[in-house]
Amino acid sequence: MEPFLRKFFLDVYRRMRGDTRVSNYCKFDSQLLTFFTSSLYVAGLLTTLLATRVTAGSGRRVSMILGGGAFLAGAAVGGASVNIAMVI
Repeated sequence: MEPFLRKFFLDVYRRMRGDTRVSNYCKFDSQLLTFFTSSLYVAGLLTTLLATRVTAGSGRRVSMILGGGAFLAGAAVGGASVNIAMVI
């Protein structure tokens, strides 16, 4: 987690390292980090709606293969990203 924060959320990383008294409830007070986390949930919601149609039309095997391919493509883009816009 620390290398990810250091690369994309440097201000959050600095606050985390500097303040040892911070509570776990509000540890990362960053709107950008919250937006990133929310984008993951929204993407999951939208792809679930798409996956139901693919599964109903083509079967589980095809939907699993397509889902695995989409995961690998997303992992490659996320791993190669250089700024927060590419990560989101």
